[in-house]
Amino acid sequence: MLGFNRSTKVVSLPTPKTAVVDLFRDLSIETAPGIAAKTASFSAHLPAGTPVYITMLPGADLGEIVQTAARLRGEGLVPVPHIAARSLESRAQLDDYLRRLAGEAGVDRVLVIGGGVSTPVGPFDRSMQVLETGLLQQHGIKSIGVAGHPEGSKDIPAEEIARAVAEKNAYAKATGTDLYIATQFCFDAEAIIAWDRDLRRAGNTLPIHLGLAGPAKLKSLIHYAAMCGVGPSMRFLTRQAMNIAKLASVSMPDKLLTELADYRAKDPGCGIAQLHLFAFGGLERSARWVKAMQDGRFTLDGRGGFAMDESLD
Repeated sequence: MLGFNRSTKVVSLPTPKTAVVDLFRDLSIETAPGIAAKTASFSAHLPAGTPVYITMLPGADLGEIVQTAARLRGEGLVPVPHIAARSLESRAQLDDYLRRLAGEAGVDRVLVIGGGVSTPVGPFDRSMQVLETGLLQQHGIKSIGVAGHPEGSKDIPAEEIARAVAEKNAYAKATGTDLYIATQFCFDAEAIIAWDRDLRRAGNTLPIHLGLAGPAKLKSLIHYAAMCGVGPSMRFLTRQAMNIAKLASVSMPDKLLTELADYRAKDPGCGIAQLHLFAFGGLERSARWVKAMQDGRFTLDGRGGFAMDESLD
């Protein structure tokens, strides 16, 4: 873990600012086919090799996801398409989707989630069932993300979440699969830290890619939701109302970042491997913010927040 040496040698901790910069060292970002279609260039804003996740919303056109993945690969980025178990119509559809992703976009990394529908449209109702088909490995998938819920889930009981994490740890160990946990965007550092520690006590060894909402204004949030196709979905709005309300009140996640950076720097067992950014404020603005954070172009205020050295607008 950054800033630590597991031997008996005494080493100094990084400064608070260095800890924040370290937290931003590795980072992925999320998009959707609708957003990608209106984005002139990803490579103009993101470094080559940046992992870019592609959402698979209920009713999504899988062909559009494949096209988006191929475009991202062509721009020198790493496409990471979602596979939503409950939105898959059949094993054959999954097989064809993976074949196209691998063949047309060189995809070798995916995120497998349950998906935001109440009733499965096909034979899969859990992400574990998708993993157990063996189709991902057959199509050359080398790295697999699975969902994590640091702040809990309204749809899934806590005991079921715990069982799912244990199942996936066992699966990774038995198959040698490169498995990691990717989370939704979070706001409560205390809850995230408690969640990570609980997972560790339960035996989790999967690294965590923690979801982070980048700087955004309310107008941007509404625009993002509409472009993702979630605006008309009452179920989405009901489930995400609290998160969107929190997000609308946070222009930048300053205190969250400083608290997480401090935890990551001081606890050598911390499971947070990297951040995963939801670019609600737009790709260009979010990318400028990330680059400023990586370069240390900010000043800590001593109260859990910081000021940017330059305007993002």
